[in-house]
Amino acid sequence: MDLKELEGKVQEVRAAWERAKAALEGPEALEEVRIRFLGRKGPLTRLFSALKELPPGARAEAGRLLNSLKQEILSELEEKGARLAQETEERKLAAESYDLTLPGRWRPVGRLHPLTQVRLEIEDIFMRMGFDVASGPEVETDYYNFEALNIPEDHPARDEWDSFYIDDTHLLRTHTSPVQIRVMKSRRPPVRIICPGRCFRRDNPDATHSPVFHQVELLWVERGLTMANLKWIIEEFVRKFFGPGYEMRFSADFFPFTEPSAQVHIRRPGGKWLEIMGAGMVDPAVLSEVGYDPEEVTGFAFGLGIERMAMLRWGIEDIRLFYQNDLRFLSQF
Repeated sequence: MDLKELEGKVQEVRAAWERAKAALEGPEALEEVRIRFLGRKGPLTRLFSALKELPPGARAEAGRLLNSLKQEILSELEEKGARLAQETEERKLAAESYDLTLPGRWRPVGRLHPLTQVRLEIEDIFMRMGFDVASGPEVETDYYNFEALNIPEDHPARDEWDSFYIDDTHLLRTHTSPVQIRVMKSRRPPVRIICPGRCFRRDNPDATHSPVFHQVELLWVERGLTMANLKWIIEEFVRKFFGPGYEMRFSADFFPFTEPSAQVHIRRPGGKWLEIMGAGMVDPAVLSEVGYDPEEVTGFAFGLGIERMAMLRWGIEDIRLFYQNDLRFLSQF
């Protein structure tokens, strides 16, 4: 190949480029044309490879011609690409134009989960009575979850708390009572706290049981407290949460960490008796464990299930509805 022949091939490539450029209609076509002319198998690459076949004196001029054509194609590709991008953006904006005379689209407003609503209301009721809100870890030691609450390793009551153990000494807490122990160990009486939180037990899911559930426990330790104080606090809570007209009764029960212990039942006007919580005076053994003198102070505690309160309030018969994330159900609250 001589210089004159290479000049002819450069003109052929330029003519082919002019035809391809005129037919460009989109970014995909632009990239295809760039690869066709400037890629490793394109005509310009082949011509650059053929420079070594020219006489040494002609190579400089041939290189100038090829570089000039290459820069011309690159420049026009860039210009054409910018123009195609602008046209694409203009078409997109035209398609997205807004008619401000049309009515707006309705978007549903988010809301708190019904269990969160109930928990916040319960917290508000007790905070207005002067109680603080306390929290603690969901992964607890066996000591805080059982032993400090007067439930030693061989105690038969442990069967009622079928637990998720992580190792020999750690488990997912089965109630929020460990928070009470942690708080009492960290401060002196008087102690007035509520302990809301998530709990875990090996329950098979059904209409009234769930392996994950929520509790609120209350603890009040001070000099001179009696069951009468406990009864008044619960009566106030029932009146504020459920409204007037509800009856309440206590029935004897047993819990390792309270003595005496009781179950609390309520009844709406004309309705049936329903158990809502366990309660009792803090066992002297628990007070001694945290360093309190049971001869100097007394206390009471009770625990209620947040799901239970929500089911009673709204007449819900299946606890599983709270965990299925069905917007048809959740949007009612």
